[in-house]
This record gives sequence, C-alpha cells and structure tokens, in this order.
Amino acid sequence: MNANLFSRLFDDLDDAARTAIETLDGRRITYDDLIAFSGRLANVLVARGIKPGDRVAVQVEKTVPNLVLYLAALRAGAVYLPLNPAYTLNELGYFITDAEPALVVCDPYKAEGIKTIAAKVGARVETLGADGKGSLTEAATAAKPEFITVVRASDDLAAILYTSGTTGRSKGAMLTHDNLASNACSLVDCWRFTDKDVLIHALPIYHTHGLFVASNVTLFARTSMIFLPKFDPDLVIRLMARATVLMGVPTFYIRLLQNPALTKDSTRHMRLFISGSAPLLAETHREWSARTGHAVLERYGMTETGMNTSNPYEGDRVPGAVGHALPGVSVRVTDPETGKELPHEAIGMIEVKGPNVFKGYWRMPEKTRAEFRNDGFFITGDIGKIDDKDYVHILGRGTDLVISGGLNVYPKEVESEIDALPGVVETAVIGVPHTDFGEGVTAVVVRDKSADLDEAKVLGALEGRLAKFKMPKRVIFVDELPRNAMGKVQKNILRDTYASLYKTG
Repeated sequence: MNANLFSRLFDDLDDAARTAIETLDGRRITYDDLIAFSGRLANVLVARGIKPGDRVAVQVEKTVPNLVLYLAALRAGAVYLPLNPAYTLNELGYFITDAEPALVVCDPYKAEGIKTIAAKVGARVETLGADGKGSLTEAATAAKPEFITVVRASDDLAAILYTSGTTGRSKGAMLTHDNLASNACSLVDCWRFTDKDVLIHALPIYHTHGLFVASNVTLFARTSMIFLPKFDPDLVIRLMARATVLMGVPTFYIRLLQNPALTKDSTRHMRLFISGSAPLLAETHREWSARTGHAVLERYGMTETGMNTSNPYEGDRVPGAVGHALPGVSVRVTDPETGKELPHEAIGMIEVKGPNVFKGYWRMPEKTRAEFRNDGFFITGDIGKIDDKDYVHILGRGTDLVISGGLNVYPKEVESEIDALPGVVETAVIGVPHTDFGEGVTAVVVRDKSADLDEAKVLGALEGRLAKFKMPKRVIFVDELPRNAMGKVQKNILRDTYASLYKTG
C-alpha cells in the first residue's frame, strides 16, 4: 500500500464529482478537479527536477492553486515547506538556507529578491500570485493531468513547518505522511465530520491549523469547504446560513462577538465552532454561548504534533480547558527537573506521545534528542495540569514561567483572576527583571474603553485571591497585546518592552 498522504486522501473516493472547494466567485472545484490539477502541477514539479525527498518552499498568498500545490508536492514525493507571506527577504534567507529547498515558489513581485537567496542553495524559483497566475500555473496548463503518485513510506517526510520562534531561531519540525494522516483521521472521527458538512475555511494555509487540520480533515471527510482568502466577520456570518463548521483562532471569535449580526438565528444552521492556536478566554466562551447557543470546542495542538487533545463533541466543553487526549495519543504531566510523572491536579510540564508526534527537528539531532524522553514522550514546553476528570489545562509556556523570590508563578493563574474583573478584556502576565525578587510579576492589561479601572483597583481586587508572591508588582494598561499571525500573544515582545521597568537610577 502506498502510504503517501495524497493516496490516502484520494485513492478510495466513492464520488469524485463531489464538490471539494467552493470559492467566493462561485466556482465549484470537485475532488476530480483536484486530482487533475494536482497531477498537472506534479508533472511540472518533476519537469523542474524535483525528486522524492526534495523540499519545495512556498511563500504565496492563500489561493486554491496554493492548496493544490501542497497536494502536488505530496504526489511527487516532495517535502512541502509553507512560509508566512509576511516574512521579509531577510527572514526568508534563514529558512531557505536552512531547509535548502530544490524549488522556491513565490509571488511574482518578490521573485527577483528571492532568486538571489535561492541561488545560494542552488534552488529554482517559480511564481504564483494572489490571482492564481504565475509561471507555475502557466506551465501547468500545458502539462498532462495524469500522474502516478510517488510511493512513500509512512515514516517519510511530507512537510517541514518552522516553529514560530518566540525564543531563538525557528526550528524546522519534520512531519511524516503518517503524522498528518493519523491526526486528520482521528479528528474526523472525534469531531463527527461527515460528507454533509461544509467548512468555512478562513484560516491561512502556511500553518498547521489551516493546512493540516482544516484542509486535511475536510478532504478525509469527503466534504466541502468554502475557501476564503482571509477572515471577514461580516462574510463569515452570512456564510453560516449554509455552512456547518467554523475553525478559528480566538481573534475570530472575539471579532465575531463584536458584530451585532451574530445571533442564535444567524448561527442556527451551524453544527460546530472550533478554536485553537491560542487560548480562548473563559469570558469569550461564556459570551459566545449566551449569544449563539453554541459552546465553542477548544483543542490543543502544536506545530510539532498536530492536535493532541480536544474538548468532547458530546459532553462538557470546559472553558479554560483543552479537553482530553485524542485516541491513540498519550498525555502526561511531569516534574520539569526530574521528568517524574506527577499526579492529577499537579502543575508541571506537559508531555505527549502518539502517531501524531513529529520525527524531529530538521538537521538538529541534538535538539531533537533533548526534547524527547527515553520512552518516546515529547516534551512540549507547555506548563499545565490534568484535572480529576482528565481534562488537560494549559497554564503557559515553560519559558513564560515567572520565578519571583525563588517561587514559581504560573502566569495563567494570575491572568485568570484579572480577566474575571469587570472591564478587563484580556491580560498577559510576564516576568520582568527585578533587583530584589529576580523577576517581578507584571500584568499587562487591555481594558474596555468605557471601564473605570486603574492599577490600584486591579491590585485591590486581587488582594486575598492570590498569594502575596503571585501578586503583580505592577499593572500596565495597553490598547492591545502583540500577537503573531495565529493570534498567540508574544510575551517575548512584552518582556523586551518592559525589561527596564524595575530598574532604578
């Protein structure tokens, strides 16, 4: 059997005439169309010298040809390497020289700059624009649609995704065909996807969430997606009348709640709302349920592992928790120093093991060894706990842990208390260098514009709710928190911004 992810997705189609993708201009692209288009692009890749195992780096805007290029790279046995379109040439220099792709696909207007970088590793450059046109699709029009999918083993690489790099240089996570297939199939089952579903696809496709979760799950379920170039709250609400599922990041749900058109009536056709990539505030959970009658299903995943846990489809979706381990995935909490497994409710390092866990970091064998236990568990770097009902709770990154006066302060504990205060929109708690305490617990707060809230009132409200060593030394108000492209708060930027806060003289 061919373990190539493309073969697993398309070899056993019962109805290839079924719509796979619907675009805003009314085009309907069938599964048969995807097979033919990916065959043409795969033939182009091979004609450009791509061999099994070669990396194909792609920095283009979200379009249907971009998604089909991912499928074509799989078909040709190549390793797909998506890159954020926002990366500068300087940033691309690192990714391209590190991954050494055989081909770089970029927007036509970036081609000249990228050719200079690509030449350093002997890579070819092809173009694909936001309008779907470029040298790649032009060549595909003359190529044959027939292509024999290259045989790949389960453990062969399908993709490399670079981590967001909030600490140090980004690392290339090597994901196999089995990593991606096993995870997507598990999610189809857990989230009850059927061929009757319609997904509103408003996520970017250079990231695990939009590419491997949203797209792969849709295709494995033999269902369809409405493919949006970007998130537009008004449009998403209108589309809910004929869709059944939305996958989003917390920012999606916050912005949708700001729209008066979001009501129980406008969401009545929807079956499921899924959130991930960053924590969803408990207040957002509650407000969403009150406005729509739906409970958001939050899950937990990483670039290195795909999805690890999910709140249940049937059962309590607990605000602030990311649910239970997915079938076939093991999750445990350990002492960060000793690696000893901790009991329920104890806070420690979250570790995971399963067919979803990546093969290692690209050309970083020592880093890979350091991140895996001898029994195969991957050390996620996330701090959390497992409660008595086996729900996993993420309390922050290990790098975000604040050590004040020699005592551990988990930011999520403090953030949850501040977020519960009237007038608070959201909070980020960080550790800032402090002469007396090593690190001073510092709260950076976004407040509602109409809120009568200041530092003294926040600190007063926390008195008696937090141990004194957990109390913020300062509360700073900002208009918004810095976030990366997937909506994760960038605490490293906050730490840099306020590094001198407690310095005197």
